[in-house]
Amino acid sequence: MKFTKMQGIGNDFVVVDCISEPIPDTDLPELSKRVCHRKFGVGADGLILVTPSRIADCCMRMFNPDGSEAEMCGNGTRCVARFVYDRKLTPKTTIELETLAGVRTLWIRTRAGSVESVRVDMGKPRLKRSEIPMRGPDSDTVLNETTKVEGRKVSLAAVSMGNPHAVVFDMGLSLQEVALLGPAIENHRLFPQRTNVQFCDVQTSTEVVLRTWERGAGITLACGTGACAAVVAGVLTGKLARRVTVHLLGGDLQVEWNGDNRVLMTGPAEEVFEGEYPIGRLQA
Repeated sequence: MKFTKMQGIGNDFVVVDCISEPIPDTDLPELSKRVCHRKFGVGADGLILVTPSRIADCCMRMFNPDGSEAEMCGNGTRCVARFVYDRKLTPKTTIELETLAGVRTLWIRTRAGSVESVRVDMGKPRLKRSEIPMRGPDSDTVLNETTKVEGRKVSLAAVSMGNPHAVVFDMGLSLQEVALLGPAIENHRLFPQRTNVQFCDVQTSTEVVLRTWERGAGITLACGTGACAAVVAGVLTGKLARRVTVHLLGGDLQVEWNGDNRVLMTGPAEEVFEGEYPIGRLQA
């Protein structure tokens, strides 16, 4: 299986072109576990398959390191946009990309023929419990729900950007704390499909520092959907403006929540290297 290792502000992926060269019938969850392993595989936060689509320019399937399939991945979408553009799988600089969370529009910005950044229409945030999903009264918007985690009271806001996010403000950014509270919140009974967790430190109304615990991946250097969810939660709680620079361990993202209720995210996407991975033993 030919692959390309790509990264968007440190959120790294093994990307496979299944349009030009479809991979044989394979146990994809097991393939993702092996490929993403940082000691015995290529090492990545996710395996992305770029496949044909009947409703868009192409389709993205994204598998986490634990083998679960994610509905959406913001940094992954930017990597896919650069991947298909650089490999001339499409001549377009405006791309429609099918995901499990719906079709997303991406705008590729170039300079001197090279991709400089990618802007993504991340869609409308979902705020009702049933949309996240989260247990409790369906009509509720969850902006300040206190629950007990690891013997501590934690206040949560909940937002779905096609995948679930719990947003925590004012709990500090220590990676030890993230590693302690992240998995406990991810697997909390409130979230029947588990959740990603965003730890936020608001600097000003237009700047926030973010640490991420990703569902199925653990601590990562960045999370695009998480950055968007954090900004939405920050706006709704009066902490942030609608145009925000989000500082993550791997770099910065620009996030804007428009008046039409759509969230736009802009950031880089880069190729790291190419390679081949043997999959014969995994074929069905």
